[in-house]
Amino acid sequence: MIITLNSPLDMHLHLRDDEMLKVVAPLSAKTFAGGIIMPNLVPPVTTLKALKEYKQRILDTIDDENFDPLMTLFFKNDYSYEFLKEAKEYIGAIKLYPSGITTNSQGGVSSLDIASLKETFEAMSELEIPLCVHGETNGFVMDREAEFGDVYESFATHFPKLKIIMEHITTKHSVSLLEKYDNLYATITLHHLYITLDDVAGGMLNPHLFCKPIAKRPEDKEALLKAALSAHPKVMFGSDSAPHPTHKKECCGCAAGVFTAPIALQALTQLFEEHNALDNLQAFVSDNAQRIYNYKPLEKKVTLEKISYLVPQTYSNITPMFASEELKWSVKSVL
Repeated sequence: MIITLNSPLDMHLHLRDDEMLKVVAPLSAKTFAGGIIMPNLVPPVTTLKALKEYKQRILDTIDDENFDPLMTLFFKNDYSYEFLKEAKEYIGAIKLYPSGITTNSQGGVSSLDIASLKETFEAMSELEIPLCVHGETNGFVMDREAEFGDVYESFATHFPKLKIIMEHITTKHSVSLLEKYDNLYATITLHHLYITLDDVAGGMLNPHLFCKPIAKRPEDKEALLKAALSAHPKVMFGSDSAPHPTHKKECCGCAAGVFTAPIALQALTQLFEEHNALDNLQAFVSDNAQRIYNYKPLEKKVTLEKISYLVPQTYSNITPMFASEELKWSVKSVL
């Protein structure tokens, strides 16, 4: 069996920087035509100078791969209309992190009060700049995303022209919000389609599946699967591939993040085939994102074949999901 995907896109991608960037960027650029690049570096990407320099470092690293890094700014509630108007041509979106809620988010938003966000949100609405959100509170870990649902509803109601992307959704409740508000969309990761909390901590602890937001209950995974496998028009693939050195995962104080970039398309194809939904994979990994972001990607054809693929144990001391396991599909060619 063979399947060809046209211009696959990863709409939530961490490429890190420095030596880590040199390892992971080519792995995404090899099989994806583009992706939304997260801005939570240290320090975060908040200026056009920093954004342009980061993009150039990415392009220098991926060499001649046919990959378009769609850059993002780290949200600040004091961006002026004039700044955002200038920034629009250089960015795919702006990413909002609640302060301290995930990796390198200490400089994020400390207050989600509508009044403090109004000026920036209104400017983004007028300029048609999408808002990507890491939607978690600092409450009990299993409830953080559900508790953030009220914030999403407030944003969607007060700013109906603002395109809001609920990043890496993990709950049945978040899926239900897609039906309530025209301006709410979502990305879904590979790992949240495969695992529940039981896979992370139900037996021996698996640190390489620990992420934020944490994997949830079986009924939540089923809701995510239903949305992805049916090619729901408001969801798209975003890996949230988040690399950390193995020694920072296999330790006390384990870093949050699942590294999936090199095996994402193989594992997604396997999953969609197992559910008799291969006809919907193209929409999930590209077509929906193109429509939601009003974006025309670079041309790239990735052909996969049903031949087993042994996932490497590590990629330069970064342990991937499914390390040393066999997937049923392999990448045959990239044109």
